[in-house]
Amino acid sequence: MTELLPEAALMPLRRVGVDPVPELGELRDREPVSEMEAPYGIRAWLVTGYEESKAVLTATDAFSNDFTHLVGRLGITAEQDPGGLGFADPPDHTRLRRFLTPEFTVRRLRRLAPRIQAIVDGQLDVMAETVANGGKADLVRDFALPIPSLAICELLGIRYEDRGDFERLSTARFDLLGGFSGSFGAMSESVGYLLEVVAKERKDPGEGLLGMILREHGDEVDDREMAGIADGLLTGGLETTTSMLALGGLVVMRDEALRASLLADDAAPDKLVEELLRIITPVQVAFPRFARTETTVGGKTILPGDVVLCSLSAADRDPRIGEDMEGVDAGRKVPPHLAFGYGIHRCVGAELARMELRTAYPALLRRFPEIRPAATDAELPYRPLSFVYGVDALPVELG
Repeated sequence: MTELLPEAALMPLRRVGVDPVPELGELRDREPVSEMEAPYGIRAWLVTGYEESKAVLTATDAFSNDFTHLVGRLGITAEQDPGGLGFADPPDHTRLRRFLTPEFTVRRLRRLAPRIQAIVDGQLDVMAETVANGGKADLVRDFALPIPSLAICELLGIRYEDRGDFERLSTARFDLLGGFSGSFGAMSESVGYLLEVVAKERKDPGEGLLGMILREHGDEVDDREMAGIADGLLTGGLETTTSMLALGGLVVMRDEALRASLLADDAAPDKLVEELLRIITPVQVAFPRFARTETTVGGKTILPGDVVLCSLSAADRDPRIGEDMEGVDAGRKVPPHLAFGYGIHRCVGAELARMELRTAYPALLRRFPEIRPAATDAELPYRPLSFVYGVDALPVELG
């Protein structure tokens, strides 16, 4: 499938190490809204500017997220609809999000703080034991993946023993090497698994988020909608946080000043997490938007039916919003980053992800202050074409 896409269409998914390819920034600085080549006669636009991306992401009257716009395009079928919030428009989006919002406030999430700390400490023990037993520690396998996986299982009330399947499906859905149909096929398989989970929860609601929603709103949401919600939370809360823990850890391990600030200042993690989210922006491209009406963005006329993709990784480095946006500066004052999206589709689990990152980074360095990457950048298995950018392994020396 990817061979049908011109290189210009794949460019927003390509990186050099942690950084987007230079061509993406050059395009943004020259033309923050540009027409893309696309197959099947699709008229498509790539938005790379910060303000222009915000304009698209907030204009729900002008742009739709509805999955039905994708059916029949790029080999995608109606049966592959994952449901959930990402591919829904108001009023359905408003109704479904209402079930979740109360549980993802900072106040509600505080109850998870001790459990997240325990999960982080437990994985640090795993790393130490692995090395003590003659093995090699891997920041992805031993730390970045299990922390959000355990946390999201705890939140939703899903058995951690089942994590293998949804971890695999979470990675597959964002990997474009298998084509668009492969990505949406992984979503369908994930929803199929979660339909079984929801059916069990409806009969006997547990203490997790799924059980809570079904107890309080069971008559307002059917099993398919509930599985879509769970799917979005499970994968959105897993793959993105895994990538941030690994890639953010890599950035910090390579920067002595960042390492020192995390160890010296209790308030440093809050600021640093936001800067790492901005510089990494693991969700490289937002969910596609479909123009409902003729509209103008960045001086370009977008017609009804056009597909619009916002490059969040390019927008977060837009030099029009601050100086030296290609560098890491935890003390900078710039507008909020777009790593969690923007507008009504902004990630509902953003505060949970922040809590995990703010806990994990300083704990890692306090436990292993001399930790270092055990591979060069050229040796690391970065994902070459993935909507959520990441690295599949990150061997480390604990020091």
